[in-house]
Amino acid sequence: MTTLEKFITELEAAIPKQEIINWEVSHSSVGWHIEHTLLTLCIIIDAIKNSDPKEYKWTFSGKRFLLLLFKFIPRGKAKAPGVVQPRQYDTETLKTHIEKAKTKLKEINTLHPDNFFTHPYLGKLKLKPALKFLEIHTHHHLHIIHDILAKKH
Repeated sequence: MTTLEKFITELEAAIPKQEIINWEVSHSSVGWHIEHTLLTLCIIIDAIKNSDPKEYKWTFSGKRFLLLLFKFIPRGKAKAPGVVQPRQYDTETLKTHIEKAKTKLKEINTLHPDNFFTHPYLGKLKLKPALKFLEIHTHHHLHIIHDILAKKH
């Protein structure tokens, strides 16, 4: 089982607690963090899948370099693009998105290593760094979920 598969399992386990909010940790609920993470996974995997490897051109990005080096996203420093901001979700839609993310994750193995996606802050990320970004991003939101739940009990 890959790291992302384990993380998706953790997200799935948090679905029953989706309505919990702790303003000291985040202004968003556990459900919002789950849905945002799943939207991000699915949209990025689709972008990677639909990219043309011949169009990839490397450019240096200090932000990308630091993120991938330290494997850390500071809280509250960036705003999620509208496309990955959850609008409506409930237990059923979250479960559906979990299954969709699991399916899309399996598609990754069929892609060319030069497939890529363009991140709004980090620039172009080829397949391997893109997967590393998804791990870091998912871990970031799981950490927030854990903090919300730890401070709520």
